[in-house]
Amino acid sequence: MTIFSSAFSRIGSLMAAGNPWGGGSSDGGKPSGGGSNGGGPSNPWQPSGSGGSDGRKSGSIEDLFRKGGSGGPGGGFSGLPKRPNGKSYIPWILVLVVLIWIGMTSIWRVDAREQGVVKFLGSYSRTVGPGINFTLPSPIETMEKVDTQAIREMPIGTPSADDENFVLTSDQNIIDMAYEVRWQIRDPEQYLFQLDSPEDAIRDAAESAMRAVIANFSLDDAIGPGRSDIEAQVRTRMQTILDDYGAGITVQGIAIRQSDPPQAVNEAFKEVNVAQQDAETAKNNARAYARQIIETAEGQTSRFDQVYEQYRLAPEVTRQRLYYETMERVLGKVDKTIVETGNVTPYLPLPELRRRAETAPEIVADEPQVVTGASR
Repeated sequence: MTIFSSAFSRIGSLMAAGNPWGGGSSDGGKPSGGGSNGGGPSNPWQPSGSGGSDGRKSGSIEDLFRKGGSGGPGGGFSGLPKRPNGKSYIPWILVLVVLIWIGMTSIWRVDAREQGVVKFLGSYSRTVGPGINFTLPSPIETMEKVDTQAIREMPIGTPSADDENFVLTSDQNIIDMAYEVRWQIRDPEQYLFQLDSPEDAIRDAAESAMRAVIANFSLDDAIGPGRSDIEAQVRTRMQTILDDYGAGITVQGIAIRQSDPPQAVNEAFKEVNVAQQDAETAKNNARAYARQIIETAEGQTSRFDQVYEQYRLAPEVTRQRLYYETMERVLGKVDKTIVETGNVTPYLPLPELRRRAETAPEIVADEPQVVTGASR
């Protein structure tokens, strides 16, 4: 305050010595010219009708700040309340403001899922863990909290005709890929200070890795059974690229959402797939039928070998047995009439009786029977 008061006094003295608002004095320091002020322009620092014996006020800025009140041109601080001892409250207000500023910029609460990166004048200083942490007041030291437990997702390409992401396969075919990258911050220092735009680096690394991996797969594998292998290889390649960058990021996984031919040929490609599936179905049916025929033939061959073994041991008995079995199989379900030489031998028609028994209505046991006859 002493320095400012001395400066204000010196400025006021200079203004009093040489008046920049009027002409020079020609008679004992009194202003020349007509009128009360010598004909020169009126001094805005000296309102008329007030001041000392000559009607002038002091031009000292220090006096203006010291004496200025609600009605003075300088505004002043005379309107502020005073302490009981007559001193101003301004020092205490300044101390309170400084304490609040220190408290709000020096005490930090870091959650359990976060880590705090402390920067000293904008440069990396240290990394702090969860809990209450203290730093120097801002802007000397600042802290940026980073959630290191969250799994972030980044979609690349969308399953729609408006946003196509073409990738070339090993057999010179083009497919439209849409996939999702799941990643996590491993090292907050590297994540914040190593790369200018970490998310752009992740996207570029994912696209580069996907194109490099798809180039080793055919179209059928890329849209069908090879998806899991593609996802694993893309994840490994991405992690290698990001580690070389020092990105401080861990790739958790790759999920392919769409792997189709371009929209312009998608319908024709679907028809080709249907035809291929029909052809594969026909082949499977043919293989099943051939397998059935082969198994039947093998079974018949096995039975013939067994019969041959029996025939080799007892030829006559086996021959007679085969004859009876053959006749039974041929004549088992037909009506027979046995005719001998010279006469017809009557026989019991067992097949006819069996057919009649099958076609006859069932007799209910509980049905009452009516007996007719002469009464006695």
